[in-house]
Amino acid sequence: MPRLPRTTGTFTLGAAAVVTLALAVPPALALPAAGAPAPDADPVPALVAGTDTAAPQLVTGLSDPAPGDPAPAALAHLAAHPDRYRIDTGELAELGSTQGPDGRRTVRFEQRHGGIPVLGGQYLVHLTGQGAGQKVRSAGGRYFTGLTAPTTPAVPAGTLRQAALAELPDPRSRDAATAEDLGAVILPGGGGRLAEHYTVRDPAAGTAREVYVDATTGTVALAHDARAPRPATAPATTATTADGLQPATGTAPDAHGRTAPVHIAKRADGTYQFTDLTRPAPITTYDADGRDAGDFDHVPVPADALPASSPTPDFPAATGEHGATDAHVNAGIVYDFYRDRLGRDGLDGKGGAIVSVVNASDGGKPFPNAFWDGSKMVYGSGPGYYPFSAALDVAAHEMTHGVVEHTADLFALGQPGAMNEGISDYFGNAIEATARGLSMDDPAAALLGEGLCRSGTPQACAQRRLDDHRTTDADYLGTRYEIDQGGAHYNSTIFSGALWDIRRTLDPLTADRVVYHALADYLTPLDDFTAGRDAVLSAGRDLGLTKRQLRSVAAAFDAHGITPGWQKRLGTDSRTLLQNVSNGMATPAVARGHWLILGDGPAGTGLYTGTVDGRGTPVRLSPEDGRIHSWATTDGTNAVWAAMGGPQGAGQEVLTAPLSGAGPVRGVFRSTSTAQQLGNARISGTDIAFTLTENGHTRPYLSHDGGAPVPLPVPEGHNASELALKDGLLAWNETWRDGDGPLVTVPTLYSVAAGKVTARYAEHAPAGTGPSSATSLTLAGGRLLWLDLPADHTRRATIRSAPLDGSGITDLLSGGSPNAPRSTALTASDQAVTYRVDSDKPAGGWTNAALPKLWQVPLTGGTPQRLSCDRGGQYEAAADQGTRVIWLDATTGRTDLVVRDRPAGTC
Repeated sequence: MPRLPRTTGTFTLGAAAVVTLALAVPPALALPAAGAPAPDADPVPALVAGTDTAAPQLVTGLSDPAPGDPAPAALAHLAAHPDRYRIDTGELAELGSTQGPDGRRTVRFEQRHGGIPVLGGQYLVHLTGQGAGQKVRSAGGRYFTGLTAPTTPAVPAGTLRQAALAELPDPRSRDAATAEDLGAVILPGGGGRLAEHYTVRDPAAGTAREVYVDATTGTVALAHDARAPRPATAPATTATTADGLQPATGTAPDAHGRTAPVHIAKRADGTYQFTDLTRPAPITTYDADGRDAGDFDHVPVPADALPASSPTPDFPAATGEHGATDAHVNAGIVYDFYRDRLGRDGLDGKGGAIVSVVNASDGGKPFPNAFWDGSKMVYGSGPGYYPFSAALDVAAHEMTHGVVEHTADLFALGQPGAMNEGISDYFGNAIEATARGLSMDDPAAALLGEGLCRSGTPQACAQRRLDDHRTTDADYLGTRYEIDQGGAHYNSTIFSGALWDIRRTLDPLTADRVVYHALADYLTPLDDFTAGRDAVLSAGRDLGLTKRQLRSVAAAFDAHGITPGWQKRLGTDSRTLLQNVSNGMATPAVARGHWLILGDGPAGTGLYTGTVDGRGTPVRLSPEDGRIHSWATTDGTNAVWAAMGGPQGAGQEVLTAPLSGAGPVRGVFRSTSTAQQLGNARISGTDIAFTLTENGHTRPYLSHDGGAPVPLPVPEGHNASELALKDGLLAWNETWRDGDGPLVTVPTLYSVAAGKVTARYAEHAPAGTGPSSATSLTLAGGRLLWLDLPADHTRRATIRSAPLDGSGITDLLSGGSPNAPRSTALTASDQAVTYRVDSDKPAGGWTNAALPKLWQVPLTGGTPQRLSCDRGGQYEAAADQGTRVIWLDATTGRTDLVVRDRPAGTC
């Protein structure tokens, strides 16, 4: 079924990554022993160590006196135990507090570095009692230690904004696009990174992206599909009796044509509108009248958009056809559930207005979707569907995103994103089951969105089902955040399925209270599945579950594979070199058993190197000078890379250093001109090459034997790109336009010793195959290799191979092969060529089998084989010696740098 990706709150199944990065994990703080709890043991751990931080994630079983006001008392408790918490309380700012019906209080703090919020940095303290008898019972969250990031940007605001806009794939759309500056934020991991956060909206495409631009370098540090990053400006309608509205009752047909009683408001002119004033949180429902959903996304309701209205208290049929009646009635049901069952006053917990917009379109076309934008629900419809507001579980799902945002604010990527979706799934179904009086044994209770379709069975219509029995071991979709925001929707039922099993085991009311308490009082934005498990167990303990009940809760998570260290059970056949590599600029390089990558470690963000045998501690090569050091390559002895950004006027520089870390970092070339752009740095022995672009013209530069770089001759109107350098030979792609015809791309070979071009591979596209272009040049085994891409995209790419004299071009692997490349990724050693095969999204949705996979073929030709049977996405391969390859692998729910020595063959 078609779905349009929009925000985190989007109900779509279409559209990880946690941003914490580290090279080493701090020593564990009294981590509990591995394994299942003993039969009579309390499964809630006394202390859980944090990840990538010295501060613990969770400390339970406390009974420490903490008299006084809750927030100061909580801070005083944390400050009194520095060895336990490793927290600087001067970096904590109170976000708010909640109070349970039994008097229990939770104080939530935000971590700030130099006054700047740390993304996902939140710590919570749980108290019971009051006055002199108040005590701390538990504490935990995510507090990132060792932050050293600067707090003042080194790049002008205009440059940062342009970098954010450059995230749009189509340059033609940037003039009309907007980049809303949401302020500075510290991205955690290592020493942290100062970034400016923008929401970039493309009105032509109706899409939005959250973009974090490194304020030290001006490069994008993180970008993903838009979510609700903060409460949007309050809608321009918080209707009250002071606005001239009076409570009234009426009737309105719903989407099925049934007449329903509705709470409405009478205007001063005697007409009526969909505003419910009977609850502390006023509920208003607008009719978009076919306007684009983007007109309502993360903005106040436009002044010319009006609530659904009628001249009499009996509303017309169009009110139901557009979904307004269902949206209005369902908003009241959701409000009542949270208030009566869980003690929460509205989505924001403060009685704030609840706003819905129905009858939205996708640029005038049907919009079969719904989403929460940070302050309101927006609903559409489409052929074959009822309005999406007609399904109570869908409406409750979207509104629960608002509850999540105002509590744990789970981030929209990877496992936090899957828990965000999963908890919204859970309460969406729980609210519908409660309102409809469905038994937990009713098969329909576990279906989400089963009432959307105008024909067909509920089982066929359901968008997700909470009884699908998905587990981490068998079903976790291991992808980076380019696909479904790191699997946020695909992986959601692993977590929501465990919660639903808990609701089957406990009585539903108890289960709802436990899950809500975990959300409101334990979870923090970057928590993963195992942290979610700990939160639910801790909430159960707080609410007085027996040990038998706690064991049943733990068993539900066990059944879905959500246990500590579940990633280790996935059966990968690769060996991990470095965990949690999620920096978008982290492209690995390897040679002679030494790898090199941009990462975040104990010494901060920089270039780190290590050995493929895993011995020793990774060494940081790049200096701590406030610049971004990336796009590195190595010949196995030395590294070369580009340094960018830093203090104003620092410009760009090509640097080199020995991999041992014992020698100095030496500058090869420096440019302070903003009109110039360095790229494609390569090294082989004493030769270093790179490209320099100026005024639209790109040419290669070469430094030989430590000498000053000199430009190599490229004819006027020609441009060079994609350098390859090895053993005294430099290859590049030379591109130009042949008159009024298409661009021509010719692989070109230059001899360093002869000082001239020695070969041009002009006829790289065989007759009859149509226009094509060469990419991914590689020198290996006395051959020049590249991918030949058909311009019409009717075939897969062909791997070309040619001797170094420019003659005898052959196809190492034809584009007609079923296992031919479907990407521009190619790497090779003297024995084997490794490439990536991408797939189109399957009709039934993404699967691990359809994610990018690496294949390998002998340099002399032969049958391609799978490099690795790791089931998740495989990216950014780099060939070492023989058949050994390193790559970035997302199988385990995070992106790791891994290695394999030989192809796995058939998986």
